[in-house]
Amino acid sequence: MKIGIVGLPNVGKSTLFNSITKAGAECANYPFCTIEPNVGMVTVPDERIEKLTEIYKPEKTTYATIEFVDIAGLVKGASKGEGLGNKFLSHIREVDSIAHVVRCFENENIVHVDGAVDPIRDIETINLELCLADLETVEKRLDRAKKSLKADKKFQIEVDVWEKIKLGLEAGTIARKLELNDEEKEIIKDSFLLTMKPVLYVGNISEDEIENPNGNSNIQKLTEYAKKENAEVIPLCIKIEEELSGLEKDDKNEMLEALGLKESGLDKLIKASYKLLGLMSFLTAGEPEVRAWTIKIGTKAPQAAGKIHSDIERGFIRAEVISYEDFIDPANGSMVTAKEKGLVRSEGKEYVMKDGDIVLFRFNV
Repeated sequence: MKIGIVGLPNVGKSTLFNSITKAGAECANYPFCTIEPNVGMVTVPDERIEKLTEIYKPEKTTYATIEFVDIAGLVKGASKGEGLGNKFLSHIREVDSIAHVVRCFENENIVHVDGAVDPIRDIETINLELCLADLETVEKRLDRAKKSLKADKKFQIEVDVWEKIKLGLEAGTIARKLELNDEEKEIIKDSFLLTMKPVLYVGNISEDEIENPNGNSNIQKLTEYAKKENAEVIPLCIKIEEELSGLEKDDKNEMLEALGLKESGLDKLIKASYKLLGLMSFLTAGEPEVRAWTIKIGTKAPQAAGKIHSDIERGFIRAEVISYEDFIDPANGSMVTAKEKGLVRSEGKEYVMKDGDIVLFRFNV
């Protein structure tokens, strides 16, 4: 699953990517420094895995991971090939969701591609280009649906949904803001519309605003804008995050404490990105390995078992499950005590996994 880091040139995308992945992607104070997308795998911070590792002292600890892609900055006219528009649009089409970096700080020494800081204008610049690119896709689908309608009336619903989206895009309304029912969403699913991709906004603030990011008027504007599409805003100072990412754990914790923060902005961003993708983790724990396994929210037990091995899914008998909260409760003491208290449940094929379930799968092949 991929998260694309997007935004106008010079808003801090590559510096953010460096901080997240420590991959050393090139970054500089001029547009189009990033041409080919940089890709990095990132571990998802999980205090549950840390605690289980302390308890079991396993030979190996494995965290969940997601993939971040640093995509070239976009400018007006990208849908017509301006700047690196064609590359940008092809790269963004390949990701599952978007982390949209928006500049919310003032600094006369850092060039803004449009000459002044205005987060809403910047978002709408990108959204307009994505709308224009989607419009081409929608018009082709609409033409195809109309031709099919001549032969079979069942295609009327397709014509209706593509016309609804076309009207929205022409008015500058991104597809994810349109009210679509489940049947309509299913119809457009394989079109991979750019403006249907889920998004969260990263508001890049200055160092002196880190203790009170909501005092930044640009963050306030961004938050109000994001509410209209039920999107989350993560305010962070990318410059500070870059410094934190280069520190060892103890030094990082010391710096966070000095800044009055419980966790880094990057940890918040990575967790929010994982959630944005509709992902969660179930856990397995023992002396050989403590591990977080990534599944889609709503996954049933046999399919979760298949993440470990296809044989376990094929021969699935039951899942022995305890919630992390029950397991870690000091009153329970151990897995043996938890079993005696009836906190370890036996679940069958229809059980829908929950985030943080600690599981032992029983199977027979």
